[in-house]
Amino acid sequence: MNTDHGTGPDLHVALIGYGRGGAVFHAPLIDATPGLRLAAVVTADPGRGAAVRARYPHTEVITSVDELWRRVGEFEIVVVATPNRTHAPLARAGLEAGLAVVVDKPFTVTAAEARALRDEAERRGQVLTVFHNRRWDSDFLTLWSLVEGGELGRVHRFESRFERWRPRAGDTWRDSGSVDDGAGLLYDLGSHLIDQAVNLFGPVRTVYAELESLRGGADDDTFVALTHTSGVRSHLWASALAAQNGPRFRVLGDRAAYTVYGLDGQEERLGAGERPGGADWGVEPESAWGRLGVAGDTKAVPSLRGDYPAFYAGVRNAVGEGEPVPVEVHEVVHGLDVIEAALRSARTGQVVELPRD
Repeated sequence: MNTDHGTGPDLHVALIGYGRGGAVFHAPLIDATPGLRLAAVVTADPGRGAAVRARYPHTEVITSVDELWRRVGEFEIVVVATPNRTHAPLARAGLEAGLAVVVDKPFTVTAAEARALRDEAERRGQVLTVFHNRRWDSDFLTLWSLVEGGELGRVHRFESRFERWRPRAGDTWRDSGSVDDGAGLLYDLGSHLIDQAVNLFGPVRTVYAELESLRGGADDDTFVALTHTSGVRSHLWASALAAQNGPRFRVLGDRAAYTVYGLDGQEERLGAGERPGGADWGVEPESAWGRLGVAGDTKAVPSLRGDYPAFYAGVRNAVGEGEPVPVEVHEVVHGLDVIEAALRSARTGQVVELPRD
């Protein structure tokens, strides 16, 4: 159970949803964060409820959202980890109930919904943030450090990939749903790819996208090209049909390039049921380190430690101590603008220019 973090009693968290997102990411990270208590999980599925009771015997299972709202005074934070189309209404209900709200990515299906929630949270003076855990990937933190330190010189091209080999589509809303459901890789892995690109190189000016549905249903082979206002070009790929993967990152500057393969290991460890936060948590083996330099003259760059637990530590500090949220909603709104522009581009085959704020 949580230990005292020196700032008072634990904040009670209610997690809505115990699918993969709730079970693999949110529940273990919340439970391992000092100062947070995973007080309740909301799920109507008997099997998922049993899984919660087995792994978190101190956590109550609540079988309906309506019951959660009737008992709202027992909690300080609600986490929304449900199907994408339900994110906006559940987040709004949480704000109206007076709770701090954490929403899994994608924050909402439309940018208009995102702006409305941002404005509502600001009006009420309540904490609202989005679970973009990939900002704490080992490879991304390492790349951030290299860019900030000038090791690459002036970056002109950023290539980023999340590629998998899943030739058969699953029988889920993610694979077979519509754009209105927020289904497909653009909303799923694309949310991470876009968020990382925007964090590294700033706002986006133009968007071009190719969205394919090779297995039927939602997009499963996705390419998005961004031109940032800084002049950097980002090329982003997400695929469920990549029989061989390209580099996770290939970043080109006028002084050097950085290339790294493979995925941060935190997701795999969480999926295996490991409790986050151990002495070697987020540490990547030397075989997974990327390389920096020019052709014929490169060196391995030790990967910085990945740190998914930092997100919920940030939530705790924002709610309990008034510190900034770990992910600012205005950054996420811009990412949804990019997703909507990508959808328009894929329909028309045209480059879409984003309006200036």
